[in-house]
Amino acid sequence: MLTVLGPASRALCDGVSRRGFIRLGALGTAITLADVLRAQESRATSGAAVKPGSAGDRSRVPPGTAVILWWMGGGPSQHETYDPKPDAPDVVRGPFKSIPTAAPGVRFNELLPLQAKVADKVAILRSMSHYDYNHPDAAHLVQTGYHEKNVQFRGQFYPAQGSVVAKVRGANAVGMPPYVCIPDAYFARQGFYQLATYLGNEFDPVNSGSEPTFRFTGPGPSFTLPADVTVRRAEDRKELLRRLDSATKRAEPVVGGLDAAHQKAFDLVTSRAAKEAFDLSREPQKVRESYGTNPWGRGALLARRLVEAGVTFVTVNHYEADVDWWDDHYTIEKNIKTRLPPFDRALAALIEDVHARGLANRVLIVAMGEFGRGTKIDSLAGRGHWAKAMSVLLSGGAVKGGRAVGATTADGGEPATHRYGPGDVLATIYHHLGIDHADSLPDKQGRPVRLVDVGEPIRELF
Repeated sequence: MLTVLGPASRALCDGVSRRGFIRLGALGTAITLADVLRAQESRATSGAAVKPGSAGDRSRVPPGTAVILWWMGGGPSQHETYDPKPDAPDVVRGPFKSIPTAAPGVRFNELLPLQAKVADKVAILRSMSHYDYNHPDAAHLVQTGYHEKNVQFRGQFYPAQGSVVAKVRGANAVGMPPYVCIPDAYFARQGFYQLATYLGNEFDPVNSGSEPTFRFTGPGPSFTLPADVTVRRAEDRKELLRRLDSATKRAEPVVGGLDAAHQKAFDLVTSRAAKEAFDLSREPQKVRESYGTNPWGRGALLARRLVEAGVTFVTVNHYEADVDWWDDHYTIEKNIKTRLPPFDRALAALIEDVHARGLANRVLIVAMGEFGRGTKIDSLAGRGHWAKAMSVLLSGGAVKGGRAVGATTADGGEPATHRYGPGDVLATIYHHLGIDHADSLPDKQGRPVRLVDVGEPIRELF
């Protein structure tokens, strides 16, 4: 129930105190009137600064392009995925064999047979490298394009790529959010940086919710209504807030409209397009089974549905609950045997489906983590953190499939060819979306900050 609390000083003509605050009880949201009104004023100010040809000029970007980022948090081993070393000694090669793929001369781990079959639609970037060996700093670098030390204690400072896209591009369709995390941006709580920071919380991701993740039960969807609240009741609340906003404007012309975060929530709960896009039950059973009836498969299928419906950037954050994330310091053989089969099935189905449905030209799929793993199986039967070499899978967009770009040394430890950095991958993602990676957005002090600190689109992929 919506109630208005606080002192009744100077009630407005709608019977609501201007100094009171609105509580959306059933939605669990409490905001002061100043909070409710602050975002639109900020948007109006920032909007006035947009110039033709700048990052904020949406007329310059191609319509409909989107990105699915499969975030492999923890750091997947290049040896046990896309850069096996079949001729290396056992301690380097690891416990698994490699298999040929549909890409001539490219081999994958033997537990990735389905992805091997669609490798003609995939490019593997094998010589990505950087120098951050701890999870928080590396994840911040890879997802924001900026190196910052000790971010685990300082917090995320630069905005994540999805939030940049949300601000610059917005959604591809009316009624859809621009940026979604599946099932949520929960690793923001663990130092994995997927939020908007100084861009404003209106550009934070919408959480799809519903799946338990990494020892946590994630929050529900960002826009789900409680069981006792109907869409009609939500619309009534929206109308009440609209009336309040209108009355406030008459009393105090300098204020703006509804807070963007709450406006977004209302838009989502009342959007038929959004409700249908998030509803996996609308998919044929055969399609759901092809992805896998588990968190991996459901996340991949939902990602395809969302970009098809008009979401511009989707981050998939699923992990296998039995082995946590991709941080294989211990028992890597056991972990990989559990993790790779559902991952193989889900990502292969996503790649196949995106191409079969005619989405590949506009949808770019990227699968990567924050770094790779060490060159040798150690005394703990695992591999340690390793930032000098990592593999990145790309499919769709204008990426030419069926090949590997770059190569590593015989032990998989360093680039043997040209070294690509995280900024290069990020610039490539922006390039696909029609965003100039050299453009800038203002920070909280109004200072221009480049979208990517160091990096250029990887032309060899196209």
